[in-house]
Amino acid sequence: MATANIQHRNRRVGFTFLIVALAMLALGFASVPLYRIFCQVTGFGGTTQRVTEAEAATVTASGMTMSIRFDANVERGMPWEFRPLQVTDTVSVGARDMAIFTAKNLSDHPITGMASFNVEPEYVGEYFNKIQCFCFTEQTLQPGQQVRMPVLYYVDPRILDDPDAKDVEQITLSYTFHPLAGANAIALDRTGSGG
Repeated sequence: MATANIQHRNRRVGFTFLIVALAMLALGFASVPLYRIFCQVTGFGGTTQRVTEAEAATVTASGMTMSIRFDANVERGMPWEFRPLQVTDTVSVGARDMAIFTAKNLSDHPITGMASFNVEPEYVGEYFNKIQCFCFTEQTLQPGQQVRMPVLYYVDPRILDDPDAKDVEQITLSYTFHPLAGANAIALDRTGSGG
């Protein structure tokens, strides 16, 4: 009888540990998307907000101005030239504005890239709203191709009521293009530019 009780307890403990291990594995897989959602909702880590045309149409310009600085980079080994047409711009808080970036494929084969982005100072990410951006989709450039990439955005007037953001005079919007591993692996290996 005692042996049966011990075996029953051992099975119960083993089953409990199996459930805990599976839950931890599931949380490990879910952590990246959950963190991304958290950053998008809160602006944490300089993550900007994404809004629709309809949402943007309800915002009224405040008349106050702010400087926006644009920064463009490519991951080391990616054969692209990427830069903003204008390094800084003065915008009216709440008014839509557009920034244009250019990208050129310097290689002899198509390259597909995706841009990651953030703003500085990080805590103003919740006030920087993008209506339209090249960073929402993959970008494929043919050999030697150069394209213009617009970003339609506005700074939410709520930033003026935030005591932590009252001294912010300039926001930096930064992009870094990364080659998409699967789409470019053969081409990058062929040229020796794989990193």
